Amino acid sequence: MRIHMPLGAGVLALLLGFSLPVIAQEDTDKVIATIGGKPVYQSELSLAMTDLDQQFDRLPDEQKTAAALSALLDIKLMAQQAENAGFGKGVEFERRLGFLKDRALHNDYFKSKVVDGVTEEAVRERYEKEVAATPPEKEIKARHILVDSEEQAKAVIEALDGGADFIELAKERSTGPSGPQGGDLGYFTRGRMVPEFEEAAFALDTDGYTKEPVKTQFGWHIIKVEDMRDRPPPAFEQVGEQIRRVLLQEQYLALIQEAREATTVEVTDPELRKLLDTMTPAEQN
Repeated sequence: MRIHMPLGAGVLALLLGFSLPVIAQEDTDKVIATIGGKPVYQSELSLAMTDLDQQFDRLPDEQKTAAALSALLDIKLMAQQAENAGFGKGVEFERRLGFLKDRALHNDYFKSKVVDGVTEEAVRERYEKEVAATPPEKEIKARHILVDSEEQAKAVIEALDGGADFIELAKERSTGPSGPQGGDLGYFTRGRMVPEFEEAAFALDTDGYTKEPVKTQFGWHIIKVEDMRDRPPPAFEQVGEQIRRVLLQEQYLALIQEAREATTVEVTDPELRKLLDTMTPAEQN
């Protein structure tokens, strides 16, 4: 089963990584520290732990809390120093604050309208739909014996015709890396092997072997097919997270499209408008 991921994945990755600015504290918010007499709140520590989680994800919970608190105090301390030095004023700073506010609103809306709706049930439902819609793909389990010349290959075939064991011959004569394992190649589908090898292998019946040597860029092969089956779909545990991200992307793009249809967006700068016009809709997202 192949999960088709829409374009615009880079944008979604950024969305999931966006941090939120510090919000105003409620009266019930616990003061956990002070810096220069100014309170530091539990809610700010919670935000710091969420924002910095990827940096500390390998730490035990207690160390993660301590690391986030240390980082929060450093940020607060440096922020006070910056204010005392006259930073945080002017049009440029106000624009940055405005952008952070817009981004926070964007993220909250995205979480409410998209993330919260992509439940485990929705992911499993999409998985079952993908499995049902995917045509079965044949795969075979094969072994091969690789030798350096056509004469050597014909000698192997003659030995097999005389009743020799394929696995033992592979161990004795194959020059390929799978030789010590009796030439075992495991299961594979079309497109995994070089064309000459693939054509010969998929033409065989189960338990059949090639009666003529097969020449490829690697040498001369004698191939035996041991099993043929429909390739089983990947387990949900293998692709569940990938499907979840596909659903997030699809629903985010739909949300953006709905917003664009409801609101007029005009790029007034001619050069930027020209640049935007060269992009596909998916690339714009």
